[in-house]
Amino acid sequence: MKSFLAVAGLLCAASAFAQEAPSRLDARAAQAIVAGCATHAQGRRQSFAISVVDAGGHPVAALRMDGNSFGMMEFALAKARAAAAWGFSTADMVEGARGTPGFAAAPHVVTVGGGVPIWSADGRARLGAVGVSGGAPAADAACAEAGIAAAGLRSQRAG
Repeated sequence: MKSFLAVAGLLCAASAFAQEAPSRLDARAAQAIVAGCATHAQGRRQSFAISVVDAGGHPVAALRMDGNSFGMMEFALAKARAAAAWGFSTADMVEGARGTPGFAAAPHVVTVGGGVPIWSADGRARLGAVGVSGGAPAADAACAEAGIAAAGLRSQRAG
């Protein structure tokens, strides 16, 4: 009977673990974000450079859509790394720079919209960020948001 209870306990623990939200961004999720963003862009006849990074700012997936000019991918990566480092969007960094003298000069700050953090589906774990460049800041951010949603993840912390 004791061994049955031990096995049952292990099975319950394994089941609970399998249902937890991921604590890191994997390649499959990063590629789903890129694909969702690209689909969003194509539906609007837009073209972007898209970069997805993990929580440490390391690139996981990227796409430079046709029609992007030189430097757009580097800018998308900078936006993604900024959002990953700070845990909030680069659009919010614009507001932060207005209200906090010196913030714009802090490391990993980008004061142009288009960098958006990636949170787990339950909104509890910050997984990384996506940066998009190639359009107006609001269009870049909308593309990033669409990619995150397409992957079944969130762009903001829960609660």
